Amino acid sequence: MYFMNIQRWMARREPTWRQFETLLSQAETRGLPTLSSHQVRQMASLYRSVSADLARAKSHGVGPAVVKDLQHLTSRGYSQIYQGSRRQEWQALWDFCSYGFPETIRQTWGYIAVATLLFGLGGGIGWWYAWQDPSFMSLVLGQGFVEEVKTSQELWTVSIMGMEPVASSGIMINNITVALRTIVGGVTMVMPQAPWLMPPGVFTIFVLVMNGLMIGCVGVLVAQANLAYDLWAFVFPHGALELPAIFIAGGAGLLLAKGILLPGVYRRRDALGVYGLQAAKLLYGLIPMLVIAGLIEGFFSPQTWIPNPLKYAVGIALLIALGLYCGRQRPALKLD
Repeated sequence: MYFMNIQRWMARREPTWRQFETLLSQAETRGLPTLSSHQVRQMASLYRSVSADLARAKSHGVGPAVVKDLQHLTSRGYSQIYQGSRRQEWQALWDFCSYGFPETIRQTWGYIAVATLLFGLGGGIGWWYAWQDPSFMSLVLGQGFVEEVKTSQELWTVSIMGMEPVASSGIMINNITVALRTIVGGVTMVMPQAPWLMPPGVFTIFVLVMNGLMIGCVGVLVAQANLAYDLWAFVFPHGALELPAIFIAGGAGLLLAKGILLPGVYRRRDALGVYGLQAAKLLYGLIPMLVIAGLIEGFFSPQTWIPNPLKYAVGIALLIALGLYCGRQRPALKLD
């Protein structure tokens, strides 16, 4: 009687096993994406069913051939379902890097442009006032730093030589920290050594303008010390990625500020969710930019044996490549 019950159970369950095997064979030979969404859900459901049958077969002493067959099916099913999910995750990451990030940049270009203008405004102010009043330059950059550059007639970037790995990692951390603060400043920020919170977006604007102000003052300092050509040759290679990344971070911060201050047709919470998702995508994309920029700044930009014209050429090439990358669009779907 027990043997007959097992035989009936096997006869009843055999079509399910073979159906699962058919779907597995298609996924293994032609790829999981060839399955329809219904077939994928069906395969996941059959996998759970076959796994349960394997447990029953082991506990009820079904023949070793059946147990081995079910073990083989569940092993193949696990590989397709779970490793297939990981493949889909990698495909999604590749899709974001290839098309998602450039698409988000194009969608938010107005905010990035405003951030760039704020940085440029700070740079223009720094340049103007530093030429008009040397004490202003010392106030922004520090009196000791200004005097050292003018006295030594040497760029401070030579300090990177001989400690490239440490300098590169430090540069990456510093730049990513600045980018994060710029983005978070779109929500609110505690002003250093002050007991109050800054309104949304104010700290983002502050960071952009202050960094521009410092660049403007540095530009005047190296011009007066006849070091401008060498400095901008140093800046161009990594700055082609680093500065746009900071502008993108500023755009992300302004997006968050808009979600809070000007939600428009959305409820404030929903607006923050919509703009916050765009800001998060911008953050995910700009971090690799800053990592690459840090590597260039640590290992390429300060090398004195590399001719300055080559450094300028590399910077221009990277800037053009970035522009082309931001213009990437998904290929149009072909309709049969």
